[in-house]
Amino acid sequence: MSDSVWKGLYFKKGRINEGIPMTQLKALPTHATDNNGKQRLAIIQSPIGKKLLTGVTGLGLVLFVIVHLLGNLLLFVSPGVFNGYAHGLEQVKPLVISIEIALVASIMVHMGLGIRIYLSRLKARPVGYVTYQSAGQPSQQSISSNTMIFTGLSLGMFLVWHLMSFKFGPWYMTDNSSEPIRDLARLVIETFQRPLNTVGYVAVMILLGFHLRHGIWSAFQSLGMMTKSSQVLVYSVGTMLAVAIATGFMLLPLSILAGWVG
Repeated sequence: MSDSVWKGLYFKKGRINEGIPMTQLKALPTHATDNNGKQRLAIIQSPIGKKLLTGVTGLGLVLFVIVHLLGNLLLFVSPGVFNGYAHGLEQVKPLVISIEIALVASIMVHMGLGIRIYLSRLKARPVGYVTYQSAGQPSQQSISSNTMIFTGLSLGMFLVWHLMSFKFGPWYMTDNSSEPIRDLARLVIETFQRPLNTVGYVAVMILLGFHLRHGIWSAFQSLGMMTKSSQVLVYSVGTMLAVAIATGFMLLPLSILAGWVG
């Protein structure tokens, strides 16, 4: 990010107007400084800086979610193909561990910043929100945007159950063409043959859809990757992508419960 963009940001007391792209922020004259590092650090610690980091980590997590969904859908092809995919990941364990560390860090930063932003708004409410002046239009308020903290925390709790159930769950074994491998397909099928698990999973995926609906649009906007003319397009694409991801994740457990996969 160029110095002109960093120096163009400023804040004043008032009301937070989330979702205004950085490209529309009005630039104000800034005195020269000998310590640009401190200036950048101040921006990162500001409400706008927190939204930037939330957007970057959010988009990274969306990319992972899409890849994870595509892997899950392989069970529709056959249990053998799904197990082969999971075994293939085990063969590149150092790479997988590196990705997992990056994911954990991204999740912690994303959730931590989201909670701090939410608490800051609650604290600022009695004396007015914090805002930055913008030439753009106000953000699009919706159920998705107003429940981000709730859906985010719910997804965080679900992630713990998901890891305990599958990554650290029972280790069934099966034979492929050359060697015994983990039968992850059996574990997935057994898990979602239980109605309570499937209903709970589907409910959380609906929350994921709501979270992504606002999160994708807001991330592009916060990162300045959206122009005024493209707002409707980005919002529409973000909504469709959120629906597609949530629906994709729901298809497998519902199909297993219905007896179509197994």
